[in-house]
Amino acid sequence: MSTLSARALATLLAGWRDAGVAYAALADRIRLLILDGRVPTSTRLPAERELAAALGVSRTTVTAAYAALRESGYLLSVRGSGSIAQLPARQHVAFDGTYPDLLDLSKATMPAIPQVADAAQAAAAELPRHLGESGFDAYGLGVLREAIADRYAARGLPTSPDQVMITVGAQNAIALVARTIMGRGDRALIEHPTYPHAIDALRGAGARILPVSVTTDEGWDAAALEQSIQRSSPALAYLMPDNHNPTGRTMPPEQREWLLALAARHGTTIVADETMAELGLEGDVSPLPIAAHGSAILIGSVGKTVWGGLRVGWIRADRTVIQRLARARFSNDLGTPIMEQLIVAHLLRDFEGILADRRSYLREGRDRLVQLLRDRLPEWEVPRTRGGLTSWINLGEPVSSQLAIAARNEGLVIAAGPRFGVDGAFERFIRIPFSYSEEHTTRGVDALARAWATVMRYPAAAQAPEDLASVV
Repeated sequence: MSTLSARALATLLAGWRDAGVAYAALADRIRLLILDGRVPTSTRLPAERELAAALGVSRTTVTAAYAALRESGYLLSVRGSGSIAQLPARQHVAFDGTYPDLLDLSKATMPAIPQVADAAQAAAAELPRHLGESGFDAYGLGVLREAIADRYAARGLPTSPDQVMITVGAQNAIALVARTIMGRGDRALIEHPTYPHAIDALRGAGARILPVSVTTDEGWDAAALEQSIQRSSPALAYLMPDNHNPTGRTMPPEQREWLLALAARHGTTIVADETMAELGLEGDVSPLPIAAHGSAILIGSVGKTVWGGLRVGWIRADRTVIQRLARARFSNDLGTPIMEQLIVAHLLRDFEGILADRRSYLREGRDRLVQLLRDRLPEWEVPRTRGGLTSWINLGEPVSSQLAIAARNEGLVIAAGPRFGVDGAFERFIRIPFSYSEEHTTRGVDALARAWATVMRYPAAAQAPEDLASVV
């Protein structure tokens, strides 16, 4: 069981105070941290006295907040073990992590393409020829590895099948690369903000996180990248250079070349998440994969382009790296399901057509979301995202966590900005996917507008300038 220190929890709680009752506001914020996964379940929270001292409040306030959380099922008190974070049995979270009685916009995903069913039938017809095999394969089916290699070649990066490993989705690939490439205590550079579960995977491998800023306006902070790599020589740098999640930015070719050369000089392995690499929305010519400019490990999947229910991803790397990953893999999983690999192999035969349909769908969704937000919430800063599935929106006020709490009361689940950062950053931002239907997007914006009106009636207490600097 992990323990969260009072100092660490106080950092996550930055800006929790509002005009309401103090203990209720504190309980609401801790509840959101548990729901968002920033405080994992089965984590021991700090003692009441310690947290009160860290927050500068009375112990009575913390005691009352903990009592409210216990009553609602978010804390379990165990004699000798303190207060343990949990999700209540009656909470609206289903076994699959969804919220069946709420509109859930916390996931950047699209519904499955219609071709999945036909591909599944074709794969079922092919399955008998594989039934004599063991089904345990660290590398993946040759037919799928060859199809993915051909896809990279079509994008301008010559690739052979032995440079490809099939994984159980991209998350599995990130975790495998992290624990294979790094040692515990090594530094790992990440973009800030970034994909939250990548942070989880890196921390699970024992990494010390080194964040570097990327913004919707300016992209990657080149000076910070150079300084961080030169001074710290991180073992690994996890990046999303194409249609970055959540900002939608794409790294220019000259910056890719510069970054790979810098990383090579300092022994840093670049790991590029390409799960949304081919979802550019402006009709621009897609840049070459970053590995075309030097040594890099690429991670892809069909979760964002085809359907999240197809748990098939891949790693593209040098042959020696693939072999090293294969040796390490069986300690965690025993290969990717054969049936799903056959389905994906069929879908890749017309991948250009699939991508064209997806881009059209996402362009319509983006334009719809921009117009709805400008009509209903004109004070928000809404960018015109050039790629990906999400919009990274500046609220103008450090109230993202408050807004996420208020949105749940309006029937909407949405991830607060700090879920995409470390140490409580990004309270001024919220990520909204534009990958949902017109009905769901309209309903979601309506809920956000009602929640925003509630939050603005009781805005958070003013923060000192140094506090604001940490969340911008």
